Formats: sequence, structure tokens, C-alpha cells
Amino acid sequence: MKLAKSAYRLRKLKSSAILLFLFWSFISLWAQDVVTRKGMVASAHPLASKAGEKVLKSGGNAIDAAMATAFALSIVEPNASGLGGGGFILFKMTNQRNVMTLDYREKAPFATVPEIYYRTTESFDSLCNIGGPVVGVPGMVAGLFLLHQKYGSLPIEKVLQPAIDLGNQGLEVTAKLASIITLKYDMISKYNMTSQVFLTDLLPPEEGSIISNVQLPLTIRSLAQNGIKKFYEGDIGASIVKSVRENGGWMHYEDLKEYQPKFRDAVHGTYRGYDIYSCPPPGSGICLIQLLNILEGYDLKEIGSNSSRYFHLLAEAMKMVFVDRETYLGDPDFTDVPVQELGDKTYAELLRGEIKTDRAVFDYQPLQMSVDESGSTSHLSVVDQQDNIVALTQTINNWFGSGITAEGTGILLNDEIRDFSSESGYPNSIFPGKRPASSMSPTIIFKDGKPFLTIGSPGATRIISALAQTLINIIDFHMSIDDAIEAPRIHSIGDKLYLEGRIPEEMIKELTALGHHVETKKDFDNYFGGAQGILINQETHMLHGGADSRRDGVAVGY
Repeated sequence: MKLAKSAYRLRKLKSSAILLFLFWSFISLWAQDVVTRKGMVASAHPLASKAGEKVLKSGGNAIDAAMATAFALSIVEPNASGLGGGGFILFKMTNQRNVMTLDYREKAPFATVPEIYYRTTESFDSLCNIGGPVVGVPGMVAGLFLLHQKYGSLPIEKVLQPAIDLGNQGLEVTAKLASIITLKYDMISKYNMTSQVFLTDLLPPEEGSIISNVQLPLTIRSLAQNGIKKFYEGDIGASIVKSVRENGGWMHYEDLKEYQPKFRDAVHGTYRGYDIYSCPPPGSGICLIQLLNILEGYDLKEIGSNSSRYFHLLAEAMKMVFVDRETYLGDPDFTDVPVQELGDKTYAELLRGEIKTDRAVFDYQPLQMSVDESGSTSHLSVVDQQDNIVALTQTINNWFGSGITAEGTGILLNDEIRDFSSESGYPNSIFPGKRPASSMSPTIIFKDGKPFLTIGSPGATRIISALAQTLINIIDFHMSIDDAIEAPRIHSIGDKLYLEGRIPEEMIKELTALGHHVETKKDFDNYFGGAQGILINQETHMLHGGADSRRDGVAVGY
């Protein structure tokens, strides 16, 4: 566990906080990054990171460790991701030339009727709230089992045992988890199976108390012993379908039987000589590349990381990128996403020419927005001793997903249908069998042909802005990975500029004077994501891990 975090926590010191300043100045003498040589896992929960590290130490490779960590997160961070959801994994094996992506994003059931969702905007909002109509066909189990089958090195039972052990121990409720359960109390209390796990005497549990999902480790053990047919063609799948349909959804058994993850080519771009590989559509890696392309035209090092000018340029570029995301992004199996055009540096130059350095512009508005954007989802990064490298982002979408726990399985089901467009006629509008567009952007970066960084974040569209700012902090401002992750962030979309609470009041006034409609969030607010990453120092060959205080993130290694 890291002893210290970024000195950026001190940016808004008052004169009455001199003692606090001295305290943090002393603590900052300790190492910020977690530094190891052989292998490392960074994830949103210390117990999940330790599960992945255990698998690495047992002789597993990065794929084994990523799978172990992902299943462990379903136990220890159940509010954000799990077996009832899906995600994307970017990976580069040392014996392969290319960075690969496995898309195990959820899909709309084949019986989905778009007209039911699109009678009116109110119809979409009301249907895409909680319950059966918001559940997409889960992909996590199919995706990670396929990945392990092709690239794993340890037996599946050994890979999943740490998650099973964690499930049998019960889960100590952290302050963050307690607050999220309280926030989602009304939804959790509507569903008997879910409230049995996450409530204590029908009330939110206190920090430090133990909650237990006794069915989930049994389900994971059954999958380890019997394979994924138990999930997609057996009694586990039957329980999922039954639970969805009993709560108003349209999922059928055939939806699970026919689900297939898909290997896709990663999208590629460059930023100041670094090669950026990220998640292809329906993920948003091309949006990250587009945002970096726009900002590459400015001398950000000269402008400075703590200047209102930097935040202004960043905000204006974000607004443009999110317009394009809403306009073009969708499932590439259903719509032609102009990936090359969006990632073209000439196009970025044209967009950059539209930015006004002396005022905010609001002409570029997203065409339509989904119901809301959660701070949920989870990311993990892994590097092993052979330099195999993984970036994996997974989700059940909003905190606690649909609210439904499939009876007898312990599996909390997603609410991914919310990620479709709220209006018909767009590339991301609902259609049977279609994957909704996602902001998830697991990313791997190379320098001079060698692995340099694996990173990702949760947080809906803030994933894109969080990753861009973190990469700029590392590449332009030469921060350590942990300082880069912990630095205060902004996010701008539509007519709003959201600032983290640690940004100084003077800068807020300067941004307001430029015409930005500013809304300030809390310090280290979940709103701004929760990045986890590993940087490979090419000179020393040491691994530097950074994990985000906005979540319960920890990097561990050996």
C-alpha cells in the first residue's frame, strides 16, 4: 500500500493549513510510484491487485493475472464490474507483432424492439432506469475464458482460485463502497437477491462491516470446473434469463447461447513520437487519439500544467471530440465508423483552427446524450516478467448495474442498454444483437517500438479526458505515473466545464472570465474516473505503478 499520494493535494492550501502542508511535505519524501522489476498489477482494489500478483508469482503470465484480477474485482468491487457485465481487453504478447483487442461488450437481446424505447424520450428514460429492460447479454465470462484458452499458461482452476478464496472470506466494506451503497440504496432495496447481499438488516452497511455474496464464489468454482457452457447454455444462464424476464426484460436463452466475443484490431495513433494503441469501436480509443492529435499542435510544456490557458485549450478540444463521438461512434458490425478520418492529424489541425484562445465556444454541442453518466466501471493493468502487457477495462455500467442479482448465482446484472443513444436514427441507436457504444478505452503505449505504458480508467466520457490528461502529464510535463494520475482533472462536454475541487479559485475565475460555465466537484471525486497504470522505464527496466485515490486503487508487484 502506498504511503503517499501526489503533492497536488496541497494546491489549495490556506494559511491555516501550514501544519498540514509540513506533514504532506514530509510524507512526499517517500516514493510516489510503486516500483518493482519482475511483474506488476494495478487495479481499483488492493485485494484484486494481490490476486493478480499471486497468479504472476505462481508462474502465470499477464493474461492469467488479468483474468484473476478481473474475477477478483467482481468479488471485491461488485458495484462496478463483474460476471454480469462485459468489457474490452488490449494486450501485446512478446511472441506476437500486433497489439490485439478482445471485445466482450454486452449486446442487446435479439427480441429487443427499438420502437418500444423510442416512442418518446420519456419512454427511453423510463425503460432505461433499472430492471430487466436495461440488461444486455453479458460477455465477461465468454471473453476472459476465450482469452485464457488462447493465451493463458496456468490451469483455469489456479487462475480463478484467488477470486473464489476472496468470495469465501466475505468483503469488508470500505468508505467508498459504503457511500455508493447508500447512494444506490433505493434501487438495491427493490430487489430481494441484491438486498440480501449488500444491505444489513435492510439498511446500508457501515464502513468496516462484512458483507458476503455466498453464491458468487460457488458460481466461479462451477465455471472453473465445468467451463462456460454452465453460463451460456446451462443452469447459470437459465437463472439469468429467468431473472431478466421476471423483471420486464426481453432476454431469451438463445441470446446467451449465441453470444460471441470478437477479436478486433486496436486503433493506432501517435503523440510526440509515442505510439498510442487503444480500444477500437464500439470503444472510444479513437476519441482519445483524436483529442491528443488536437492538443499536439500546442506547446503544452511551455503553456504549463497549472495554467488556465492549458485548461481552456483542453476544454475546447474535449467539446469537439465529444460532438464527434456522439455523431459517429457505434457498433462497427452495424455502422461504418470513420476511424481513419477521426484519427487523421489533418482533421485535428482543422478542428484546432476552430478553437478560440480568448473565449469559450458553445457551437459544438453533442447531438443527443444518454440518460446519465456514471462514475462506475473498473480498469486493471498488468505487465509480466516476459514483458507481456495487458490493459483491461470492464463494467456492469452504472453502480450496481440493473439492480438485479440472478437467483442462485450471486451475479449482479448490467444495465448496458442505457449506453445506447436516447433517440432513434443515430449510429448508436438500439437494434437487436447490437453492442452499445462505450467510452472504455484501455490503452497501451510504445516508445521506439518498446512497451512504455499500460493504462485505463472508468468514468463514462471522463475516461477519455482522464486518460488524455494523464498521458499529457507524463509525456509533456514529465510527471511520474502516480503524480500524473493524481493530478487535478477537468472535463468539458456540451456547455459545461467540470473542475476538480483542488483547482485554485484564481484559475476558476480566469476560466469563468473566458466564458466557461464552470461547475466544481469535490477533491478526488469519483466523477473524474479512477486510472490505473504501469509504466515501463526503458532505461532501468523497472516497472512503475500508479493507482488512483479517486477509487481504492493500488499497484502491487515483485
